[in-house]
Amino acid sequence: MTPSPTKQFTKNILERKVGQKPGFLNVHEHSLPPRLFMVSFDGDLYESREFENYDSLMAAFVSQPQARHWIDVRGYQNLELMERLMLDFQIHALQMEDVINDYQRPKVEEDGNRLFIISRMVTFTEEHEIDDDQISLFTGPNYVLTLQSDYEDCLNPLRERIRAGKGSIRKKSSIYLAYAILDVVLDHYFPAMAQLGEYAEELEDCLFENPSKKLLSQILDLKREVVKIRRIIWPERDKINEILRMDEAQIPHDLRIYFKDIYDHAVQLIDLVDNYRETTSSLTDLYLSNVSNRMNEVMKVLTIISTIFIPLSFIVGLYGMNFSREQPDGEINPLNMPELYHPYGYVTLLGFMGLVVVGMVYYFYRKGWLN
Repeated sequence: MTPSPTKQFTKNILERKVGQKPGFLNVHEHSLPPRLFMVSFDGDLYESREFENYDSLMAAFVSQPQARHWIDVRGYQNLELMERLMLDFQIHALQMEDVINDYQRPKVEEDGNRLFIISRMVTFTEEHEIDDDQISLFTGPNYVLTLQSDYEDCLNPLRERIRAGKGSIRKKSSIYLAYAILDVVLDHYFPAMAQLGEYAEELEDCLFENPSKKLLSQILDLKREVVKIRRIIWPERDKINEILRMDEAQIPHDLRIYFKDIYDHAVQLIDLVDNYRETTSSLTDLYLSNVSNRMNEVMKVLTIISTIFIPLSFIVGLYGMNFSREQPDGEINPLNMPELYHPYGYVTLLGFMGLVVVGMVYYFYRKGWLN
């Protein structure tokens, strides 16, 4: 069973030793064996394949310098492979450390004419949790290198676009390919947010039916997931904003409009997550309000029942007093409950008590207290 991202992040921190040199690569035991993919394309060319080893991948990469390449490495278990990637693609050890310790916040770094970008792919699971995975990008003159810890990702629509040759993706530079990857990653936030919103609406409906403690626990869990995705989206927006501030050598003028578009998407996502944050807070307030209302209803019923039995208890207590009707010498005490010896005294008292109950219930009904 794969541990949750938060637990895995904590585990990664505990596994790191204090005082290690900067850029020390520590491959975690949960890492998957690497799989190597490459898509090569230009206006007319399209090739996509998985390679059995790194040497064959690099041979195919070097043999087509005129094409653009998307090299996709999935899995970090092979430390030697990571070191060869660092050497061949001039990746700094600190950057590779951020890749392998794969719970970094979204960011972008300039390295000469190349970019190092970290993004997070999110999905809303059947367990109603936000699952996020890191994807790291390195751009070069004719390539984009992506590294991710899992075999599955959200980039298949982009792979299909490249295969079909739709749009201008085959004709533009590697920076445009990097934009396209970021765009697909960010677009997958919207269905995750929609599913989160539907789940919040389900919880709201359940609140009116049965505001149980289990439901409160689910609301608090959802609130934590909203906070979690909010911590992811804000750095995504800051990252794209930083890309937009780069000079012409890094981001050509004709490509800035595309990054502005995904910046707008990030702002929309922030508005959504802030809205869901308020929604989850209102769900907690609604739960407390419903519990309070239910308690008030219970207390109302108990109060009405107690009020009805107060006069009955008084009457029963009054006639429970054992005052003698006759004195020892046989003289009658006229004020000591003469109805105790009446042949219909018991039935008369029960009838009177019944009238008291009916009268009080009718009074409460007229007042609207039984509604």
